[in-house]
Amino acid sequence: ETHRRAARCPLCLEPAEPTCLFAAHSGRDMGADLDRWIENIRKCELLPELDLKHLCEYVQELLLEESTVQPVQSPVTICGDIHGQFHDLLELFHTGGECPETSYIFMGDFVDRGYNSVETMTLLLLLKARFPHRITLLRGNHESRQITQVYGFYDECQRKYGNANPWKYCTSLFDWCPLAAIVDGRVLCVHGGLSPEVRSIDQMRLIDRKQEIPHEGSFCDLMWSDPDDIEMWAVSPRGAGWLFGSKVTTEFNQINGLELICRAHQLVQEGYKYMFSEQLVTVWSAPNYCYRCGNDACILALGDNLERDF
Repeated sequence: ETHRRAARCPLCLEPAEPTCLFAAHSGRDMGADLDRWIENIRKCELLPELDLKHLCEYVQELLLEESTVQPVQSPVTICGDIHGQFHDLLELFHTGGECPETSYIFMGDFVDRGYNSVETMTLLLLLKARFPHRITLLRGNHESRQITQVYGFYDECQRKYGNANPWKYCTSLFDWCPLAAIVDGRVLCVHGGLSPEVRSIDQMRLIDRKQEIPHEGSFCDLMWSDPDDIEMWAVSPRGAGWLFGSKVTTEFNQINGLELICRAHQLVQEGYKYMFSEQLVTVWSAPNYCYRCGNDACILALGDNLERDF
């Protein structure tokens, strides 16, 4: 009697279901399937749950190879918070250039608050799977199990898939996202800001990122801190992270040979805001945040010589 062996997904031990995007595919075939799924999600057609599971596992394997502080070469376009505003993400790519023609760094907070966190996360993961060296996904404070249960992503997964499994797949993947990126060794990208426990980028590289975001300490600070019109450090009204000032920023940049810290995390009405004699910039990429704030959005394009275009 002849038995036909089930196709196996290279990322799991169990035989894959016939609908698995990654089963029995490699090279051009998988690229074609990813292209098809990218087009589908752009039309708000959700991936089947099994495909999303394997997509998360596949991207997690890619993230395993990346550093806690991921080096990136210019030219590159840097994006702030998206927060589930999927149609604005599509407009972002229309404005900044489609991937892979344009290389991107997203500084976290992909999900929560907006109506389409599932679609937003799925598109970013598909682009990462398709063009792994052209898109860098940093962790933000909302890439967290605790936060996403409060601010919408968990409930959206339940509503759109009928269970919490997609939320589990994505939040497991969040644990592997880099905490920062450094462009040409001179521009640091991080979601929140600095930490009194971290004076050098080398110290940042030693942080164990493979965990839920802690409630305190250097990892927490990178996700939660904010710049303020002070010189040193102050307690943050957020209850996590710190407020940090001009002297802290100047010293950090001098010690690490940086010309700019680029961060997100705070709504900026004009879309971007320089501080500390243009040593730091906040970039915000969700226009009309929460569909009511009336703010502009911005992306920062760094050229071959790190020239800046907002």
